[in-house]
Amino acid sequence: MQLNGGQKLRVLRETLGYRMRDVELASNQIAQRFENEEFSIPPSRLSDIETKGITPSIFRLYSFAAIYRREYRELLSFYGLELDSIPADIGFGQPQKSHLSEALSNVKDVRVPTRLDPGFSLQKTTDLRRIIEQWGTVPMAHLSLFADDRYTYGYVGSDDFTMYPILPPGSFVQVDEDKSKVEEGIWRSEFERPIYFVEMRWIYMLLVLDQA
Repeated sequence: MQLNGGQKLRVLRETLGYRMRDVELASNQIAQRFENEEFSIPPSRLSDIETKGITPSIFRLYSFAAIYRREYRELLSFYGLELDSIPADIGFGQPQKSHLSEALSNVKDVRVPTRLDPGFSLQKTTDLRRIIEQWGTVPMAHLSLFADDRYTYGYVGSDDFTMYPILPPGSFVQVDEDKSKVEEGIWRSEFERPIYFVEMRWIYMLLVLDQA
């Protein structure tokens, strides 16, 4: 039988040898430190959480994580919340203003293609979904070995048509922070010109600067 969130919390408590009174005393000290009673877990509330399927608040879940020596993420997963799935849902929101994206900053694991169709050719236009034969989960800590710290990422607001049609609203852009000066050159078209992601008093703008 699969355990629900409260039952999993009870298993953790009993594994550590805590009585309900012990959890209350520890949570009261956390509440005092934060000066917020929301962190406190009285025995009656703990019983409801463990046996009646009551979902603890974010404050009490913090207390559980501290008292039971567990990752906050793990306790969230007891209730079906996986923070690593946030990137799959960010597309449902369409901010009107361009901004730097922080959605991936706390992701621990990511699904990446681990096996491709051996017949895949870079010279041909292809539906990427058809060439991926297998997906796998990779810790972000491993991927960070290949990361370049000079890059940040921005989002083009749904109402930002500054660079349309080169960059349509809703695009994600990679920003090279080492490129801090305007490049000089002769461009055959606007598609060849560098695009600059400029911060101006908390407003982000995408610009193509003409050297002519």
